[in-house]
Amino acid sequence: MLKKRVVPCLDVKGGRVVKGVKFENLRDAGDPAALAERYEAEGADEIVFLDIAATREARATTLDAVRRTAENLFIPLTVGGGIRTADDVQDALNAGADKVSINSAAIADPSLLSTASERFGAQCIVLAIDAKRVGERWLVHTHGGTRATDVDVIEWASRGAKLGAGEILLTSMDRDGTRDGYDIDLVRGVAEAVRIPVIASGGAGRAEHLAEALASGADAALAASIFHDREVSVAETKRAIHARGVPVRL
Repeated sequence: MLKKRVVPCLDVKGGRVVKGVKFENLRDAGDPAALAERYEAEGADEIVFLDIAATREARATTLDAVRRTAENLFIPLTVGGGIRTADDVQDALNAGADKVSINSAAIADPSLLSTASERFGAQCIVLAIDAKRVGERWLVHTHGGTRATDVDVIEWASRGAKLGAGEILLTSMDRDGTRDGYDIDLVRGVAEAVRIPVIASGGAGRAEHLAEALASGADAALAASIFHDREVSVAETKRAIHARGVPVRL
């Protein structure tokens, strides 16, 4: 059986890692390069680096911070934020990313997923989806969660996989930073709709929450504040997940 992954997330703004609740009220959480090294030493399987203000500020990803983070990292690094073209994907890969996450630009031009996938390989292309529940369904939000669309999350995930995305980074805006646990219905719905790996994001408050998401169909569970605030280490989290019968690399 394939091992499930534990993935710390670095939301970066102004060269610093920040963390908020439901994408708002951001606070400083440290230096991205230092945190990435710490999480790798603790046993993280991958790191996600998201330049969360790039799209809203209509600029490219802060590649200097990416380079510095990637420099001493030996586990896969996914980079997102401000990726608008295939050339932006190339720049992120050149700066040290192993995979590149695309969100708003893919909604604006879905063919970007196909173009990037054909040029760099599907394994490099991550479709990021910021999901918010509206009535009985989840709708995609773009530009760092500030713009609502009428695009259904599960339908978009399925379409994105067909267009060439090799993985989906699925964030529940409703759960982000709340520490109330992942939106399991959302995770299960998307995981059942696609045949590519799904990374569950938004709501991790303790190790058991990651285990629940992984047991519900996610291939990886992403967390931020519980690791940034040293409430639990990556290693302790993985041991707790393993104890619940979910296969992880210890």
